[in-house]
Amino acid sequence: MRLYSAGIFSKNRDMKILTQILLISTVLLFNGCAFTFFGEKLEDRTTQPLFSAEKDLEVYAELDYPPGNIAVSSEGRVFFSFHPAGGAPVHIAELVSGNVVPYPDQVAQEEKFTSPLSLRIDRQNRLWVLDYGAYGFRRVKLYAFDLHSNQMVHEFQFPRNIAGFGSMLNDFQVDADGKKIYIADTSALAQNQAIIVYDVEKKKALRLLKKHPSVRNGAYAVHIHGKPLKMLGIFKPKFGVDSIALSRDGQWLYYAPLNGGVLYRIKVSAINNETLSEKELGEQVEKFADISMSDGITTDDAENIYIADMENAAIHRIDREGRLQTLFKDPRKLRWPDGFSLGPGGVLYFTDSALQDVIMKSARQIKRSRPYYIYRFHPGFPAAPRH
Repeated sequence: MRLYSAGIFSKNRDMKILTQILLISTVLLFNGCAFTFFGEKLEDRTTQPLFSAEKDLEVYAELDYPPGNIAVSSEGRVFFSFHPAGGAPVHIAELVSGNVVPYPDQVAQEEKFTSPLSLRIDRQNRLWVLDYGAYGFRRVKLYAFDLHSNQMVHEFQFPRNIAGFGSMLNDFQVDADGKKIYIADTSALAQNQAIIVYDVEKKKALRLLKKHPSVRNGAYAVHIHGKPLKMLGIFKPKFGVDSIALSRDGQWLYYAPLNGGVLYRIKVSAINNETLSEKELGEQVEKFADISMSDGITTDDAENIYIADMENAAIHRIDREGRLQTLFKDPRKLRWPDGFSLGPGGVLYFTDSALQDVIMKSARQIKRSRPYYIYRFHPGFPAAPRH
């Protein structure tokens, strides 16, 4: 089904592209370490795919603009963000009977949100939305909406010492009791990566593992369909910690720099232990597996970890022993697989944002690259909806 929402999308988005260019130019002048001319390609770690993208991958939605992340409730409600780089005037939406509906309403799109990307549903049936505030140029905020009433029930504005200029509070996870939120600060501009732990009840945030090797950008340049990803046609961006997921038993926090090729983990009990020094906390980090590049991960009840590999147009599964198995690999269908969410019946949903056709592209180019997709499939392992 096509989900072209004529009437809510305006046509002129070139000013946003110009703004992005100015932001990046500013960083190049004042913080040259955010980009590089160098970077080798990470080795291809894919295996023979278990599934066929043609037969086993269902197109759930076709969109005019690239989706960012996705969250599916236990009742089957599907929420997603439009990627901030795509220029869509709707930031957060719900799919209702095949239609894109601004969530919680159109007013919130204009008055609350700046650049929300990641969203999650917790076990208290709240939709959490993280707005990275245009890389910290504006204030970074976290919202929660009760899905029964669709009313906002929580709002937090991160102080500048937690999410400042050049930060990018990217993906996040909410623990089972809804009291702690774990956030990956990719910090693609400032290059000041960290894991941020937010205490919902205390409304208190801490920056942890600051510049630890496990959160810093890796040595590899991002290649899409064999070609290096470049900004302004010259610079290869560096990305720090991006993917982040909690194990289903709540014991482990898994995370990975986008271009590092390694999946790390740390015990949740350790990262919540405020008596540990930064050095002591860093010593608790474990290397769990060698992986592909990853822009999104999630877990299931069998302790598997799913990875969205944009470099190889693939979806992988990592078992409890750290072994990688490719589920899908198809560059014709998967342009840039991104965020995951498990829905009812153990169905795994994921977005495909095609960012190589979006980042710093004109409105005309973005329109020419449509449609953009949300996919879903049955991974074959038990998994309750990912709250």
